[in-house]
Amino acid sequence: MSQTLFITGATSGFGLACARRFGSEGWNLVITGRREDRLRALADELKGQCQVLPLVLDVTDTDAVKAAVAALEPPFSEVYTLINNAGLALGTEPAQDCDLENWHRMIDTNVKGLTTVTHSLLPNIIRTGKGATIINIGSVAGHWPYPGGNTYCGTKAFVEQFSYALRCDLEGTGVRVSNLAPGLSESEFTLVRTGGNREAYDATYAGAEPIQPEDIANTCWWLATLPHHMNINSLEVMATRQTWGRLSIHRE
Repeated sequence: MSQTLFITGATSGFGLACARRFGSEGWNLVITGRREDRLRALADELKGQCQVLPLVLDVTDTDAVKAAVAALEPPFSEVYTLINNAGLALGTEPAQDCDLENWHRMIDTNVKGLTTVTHSLLPNIIRTGKGATIINIGSVAGHWPYPGGNTYCGTKAFVEQFSYALRCDLEGTGVRVSNLAPGLSESEFTLVRTGGNREAYDATYAGAEPIQPEDIANTCWWLATLPHHMNINSLEVMATRQTWGRLSIHRE
């Protein structure tokens, strides 16, 4: 019997690559995102490889998430793996110059959205039981602060701690929880963060050999298909050319 993957933010980047990776293995897919045209195109692309249910869904809309999950029918209701991928960063300014609406939008998506989807799907995942896996896409920003990271760093620190605490609560259910924390990765993420600034996007990745979405998709596949008795609590992945900067000292 094919396993079922429920994935948020499946219209680009990590989410799109994960849908393709799991779909190529014949998994049933519930793909969600806000852009219907992209969801339909992905569903058409994967036709013949797997069963696909595209759901136009904004994870910040609590009622819509709950309704969508409640309406799931087999095999899509039998969720074996959840990849909480939907998330974003907005702006690179120091905190004192930031737009408060951007802060709230990051919190709504990265924290509220992730918890809403998880809470809504937990009964389904627990019923699946042994070997079922929740993969929360965190970030190295949840471990290592940087100028302009402010609220984004805070939301990803939440994702990590939420993952650990969730794992504690699910003891005995057979359900696994992993926090996957990528570093420098090439995707639309940076275009969104910079308001579509292609020059900033190119400068971010120039000569850096960043992580590609397919790398993260392969990592998610590995996490989801490990032997049932193994749980990877947290996995931080950086591009080889990325490392840590010096501590900053402001001198008079």
